[in-house]
Amino acid sequence: MQKEIYDKIIGFLQGASWAVVFFGAYFTFRFSISFGFSFSLFLTATYIFVSLFLVLLLDAFSVNRTRLLEAKKQTKLLEKLYDKHIL
Repeated sequence: MQKEIYDKIIGFLQGASWAVVFFGAYFTFRFSISFGFSFSLFLTATYIFVSLFLVLLLDAFSVNRTRLLEAKKQTKLLEKLYDKHIL
């Protein structure tokens, strides 16, 4: 089954966002270590929390797309059943 362009874009964005989380956390820690270890750890944890929230947002787009496609399939089936019942 061939994926639609929307699914490909969401998949790419999810992979890219995970890379941004990992590399961003690394660079945030490296550049803020001069302010102290505890502050650097707090800043990195905050960055990871916000970044993971954005990853979950992309996942929600994917889930809602799947839900929409299933609702469309169910609507078509219900219309067929209704047409059979009426005729």
